[in-house]
Amino acid sequence: MQRVPRDYSPERPGDELRALNRGDDGNLRFLDLPNKGLPLSNASSSSDFLREDTSPIFRAGVRIAPAGVTGKLALAIAAAAFGSSFQHGYNTGVVNAPQALISQFINETNFARTGEYMEESRITFIWSWTVSIFCVGGIVGALLTGLIADKLGRKNGLLWNNVPVLIAVILEGFSKSCGSYEMLIAGRFFIGFNSGLNAGLAPMYLAEISPMHLRGAVGTMYQLVVTISILVSQILGLESLLGTENKWPWLLAATIIPAFFQICTLPLCPESPKFTLLNQGKEIEAQRALTWLRGTIEVHDELDEMRAEYEQMKSMPTVTLKEMLCSPALRMPLIIACMMMLAQQLSGINAVIFFSTKIFTSAGLDENTARVATLGMGTCNVIMTVVSLVMVEKAGRKTLMLFGLSGMCVDVILLFFCIQFKEIGWVSYVSIFLVIFFVVMFASGPGSIPWFLVSELFSQGARPMATSIAVAVNWIANFVVGLSFLPLLGLVDAYVFIIFAGLLGFFIVFTYFKVPETKGKTVEEISALFRQRGYTQG
Repeated sequence: MQRVPRDYSPERPGDELRALNRGDDGNLRFLDLPNKGLPLSNASSSSDFLREDTSPIFRAGVRIAPAGVTGKLALAIAAAAFGSSFQHGYNTGVVNAPQALISQFINETNFARTGEYMEESRITFIWSWTVSIFCVGGIVGALLTGLIADKLGRKNGLLWNNVPVLIAVILEGFSKSCGSYEMLIAGRFFIGFNSGLNAGLAPMYLAEISPMHLRGAVGTMYQLVVTISILVSQILGLESLLGTENKWPWLLAATIIPAFFQICTLPLCPESPKFTLLNQGKEIEAQRALTWLRGTIEVHDELDEMRAEYEQMKSMPTVTLKEMLCSPALRMPLIIACMMMLAQQLSGINAVIFFSTKIFTSAGLDENTARVATLGMGTCNVIMTVVSLVMVEKAGRKTLMLFGLSGMCVDVILLFFCIQFKEIGWVSYVSIFLVIFFVVMFASGPGSIPWFLVSELFSQGARPMATSIAVAVNWIANFVVGLSFLPLLGLVDAYVFIIFAGLLGFFIVFTYFKVPETKGKTVEEISALFRQRGYTQG
C-alpha cells in the first residue's frame, strides 16, 4: 500500500499536494501535483485532511464527485474543435457564394494567356475540379490519420496539420493577383488534406480527453463547429461583405484565423492521457494530464481503467490491416463505423440543400429572400446540433441515429410528392417546412454521431487505423456524391429523393439490428459486445 507520511501537511491552501508514485525502477518517490482551487482549508487537522488510500493519488478531506467540464477541459475542447472542424465546415461551404466570380476569374485568366475565352463546358470542368479536389485532399489526409496519430500523437498531429493551412492560404489568397487558377486548385487540395486529417485526429483527441459521461457531448462539438463554420462562410460570402470580385480571395484566405487560434491555444493543453499512457507508457505524465483536464487529483478511477487497457494491449499483437479485416471482433465494429459514415453522406442532405434555393424561389421568394432563408436553414442546423449535444448523453447514440434517419426518410418521401405537385400554391410552403425539417433531423444525430462513434467502438491499439478507414470512407462517399449527384439529377430529376429514401430505409434497418448503444460504457464493455455470438456471426 502506498502511504503519505504523517508529518506532512500543506503550509497553505495554494500549496502543491504530493503523492507517492512507484517509478520504473520500483522505488517509491513523491510526485508534485498542482492543487489550485482545492478546498484544503476545510480540513480541521492534518489527520482529517490526509488519510490512507489504496489509490495512487490521495484525496483532500472529502471525496470529489466525478468531474464535469472544467475551464481547462473547455480550453482543450475549443482549441481542438475550433482549430480543426472549423476548417472542415468553412471550406466545404465557402466556394458556393463566389462560384460565379471564380468562374469569371478562370475565364479571364485564360483570355489573358491565350487571347480567347473558354467554352462554358471547360469552365464548368475546371470549376468542378476546384470544388472536388477538396475531397481528394480529404481522402489523402484521412488515410494518413492512423500513421500520424501513432507517430506524432493526437495533439502534435493537430498542430503540425496547420502547415498545409498556411500553404493553402498563400496559394488561394494570391491566386487572383498572380493570375493563376492552378494555384487556387492546389490550395483547395492542401486545405482538403488538412480537413481530412482533422476529421480523424480531432474527434479522436476529443473522445480521449473527455470524461466517460460526457464523451458523446464532447464528441458532438466537432459537428457543432462544422455547422457554425458553414453558416459563417455563407454570411461572409454575402455581397455586402467578402463576396465581391476583389474580395473573394480574402474570403478563402480567412481560413488562417482558426489555424492561428489553434497554434496559440493547443500548446497550452496536454496530450491525450490515453495516448501518453497506452502508446508511450508514461504513467506519471498521463496522470498529470488527467489532473490538469479534470481540475482535481481524483483521477484514480480513470487511471485504473487505462492501466487495465494498457495491460491488455501489451498481451495483444499490434493490430494490422489484415487483422482489422479478418478478426470478427474488429471487423464488425469497422463495418458499423463505415456504415454510419455512409449513412451521413448518402442521406440526401446534399440533394436537399441543392433543391432548397429552387424550392424557396418556387414558393414566391425573391433571390435575396431565398438567400436569407438559406441562412435561416443553416441557423436551424446549428441550433439543432446544440440540442443534439445535450440529448446524446440522455437518449443515447443509437436512439438519436434512428430518430434522425427515420425523420429524414419520411421527409424526403413527402418532399418528392411536394415537388411533383408544386403548382398547387400551398404545397410550396409545405416544401419550405420540409427542407428545414430535414436539416433538423440530420443535425439531431446523423450529422454528428458518426464522427465520434468510431472512437468509442475501438480500443486504443485499433482506434487510429479504424479511424483512418472510416473517415476515408466518409470522404470517398462525399467525393462520389459530389461528382455523381448533378448527372443523376439530370437523369431522374426529383426522383433522386426516392433513391435517397431507399438508402435511408436500409441504414435504419442496419442501425436497429447492428449498432450497439455505447452511452456510458467503457472500452472493455463495448469490446465485449462484439465478442458475443450475435455480432461476430453478423
